[in-house]
Amino acid sequence: MKKLILVAILFTVSATVAHAEDTPVADVAVGYGFIEVPQGFTFMMHGGSGAVAVNVNDWLGIVGDFGVYHGHPGVSLTAETYTFGPRFSLRQLGRFTPFTQFLIGGQHASAVTTGFTDASNAFTIVAGGGFDIGLDGRGRFALRPQMEYFGFRANGVTTTTARLSVGIVFRIGKKG
Repeated sequence: MKKLILVAILFTVSATVAHAEDTPVADVAVGYGFIEVPQGFTFMMHGGSGAVAVNVNDWLGIVGDFGVYHGHPGVSLTAETYTFGPRFSLRQLGRFTPFTQFLIGGQHASAVTTGFTDASNAFTIVAGGGFDIGLDGRGRFALRPQMEYFGFRANGVTTTTARLSVGIVFRIGKKG
């Protein structure tokens, strides 16, 4: 009986170690996204974002996400976002890796009307997630759809938005 328990423990530990070897050291993602902004009336901002995540272990990563979006709600509006925080991933489903993240940072927006630029900065909070779908047998590339709540706070006013995006992920290295 002791041998059976020892074999079971050894099998569990080796499976955990083998699973950790499938965790990338880091990943880099680029993609297209749009933000729906309900500001008295609803308008869309289209653009792109890039994210870099360094994985601490097989379920926790530290993320930096940077985006640029543009829209025309009567004026030419451009917004840049920069956020950072933790990402929690579930890496036990083969090629399918769901994740959730909570990021905080800032946003810089500029509106151009009749040749004049009006700029503002805001505190930004992001909460949401998505999933990676492995595209190759080696696990280096994945497709990443995601959906997130974006909250911008400036001058005592909070604007709540949603970001939908899809991108390609390049995974770097293996934890081991």
